[in-house]
Amino acid sequence: MRYAIYFTPRQDEPLARIAANWLGRDPFGAATKPVEAVADLSAAEVAFHTASARRYGFHATLKAPFRLAANETEASLRAALDHFAEATPVVTIPRLVVSQIDSFFALLPEGPLPPLNRFADDVVRDFDRFRAPLTEAEIERRSPDSLKPAEFRNLCQWGYPYVFETFRFHMTLSGRAGPQESPRLRAAIDSLFADVLRQSVLVDALTLFVELEPGAPFMVLSHHALGRRPARKTA
Repeated sequence: MRYAIYFTPRQDEPLARIAANWLGRDPFGAATKPVEAVADLSAAEVAFHTASARRYGFHATLKAPFRLAANETEASLRAALDHFAEATPVVTIPRLVVSQIDSFFALLPEGPLPPLNRFADDVVRDFDRFRAPLTEAEIERRSPDSLKPAEFRNLCQWGYPYVFETFRFHMTLSGRAGPQESPRLRAAIDSLFADVLRQSVLVDALTLFVELEPGAPFMVLSHHALGRRPARKTA
């Protein structure tokens, strides 16, 4: 079993609903559903391009998937999330835009947001005590030879290469796409998300996801609202 601390909009928010339809899965307990054709992409093409992102659900990674440390429990992790969330203010992203990172499509903030980066840094540091050390096999799965020196240091120290100076807030929408297929994929994503991306996005919660067994889809376990409000629990 692995846990992950992500940001994802509430299930009833338009961005979450559109993303769930695009990916073909709602991580808030809903079953996988057939994807639909979008713009010039057939349903089969959408399903192909979203396959790798579908298992994780729509999210932005804050604390990457981890096995629980031997001296911690799920209850202690959820209690710590409640405590952290209560003391942490909401961060506003004025606008998300569609962009490509390492050949996969994602939603990214339009410009630099230091408060968002500080928030992500705090999550990485504060919850590292809940993370069991990576095994050699887990390190190898990250293809360490392909990582830059800072990314490899982060992997060894924090369990994930893309934290602190290498962090980029992003919400993944596809797998890798080559130059020939990218324009049609970009056009389909733009057509589907254009209206909702005119609105700002509130990073107003931490969401605990769980992978019940290796290869299983990640599901929302609990949703912890930021600020001095009660946490909303979904399971």
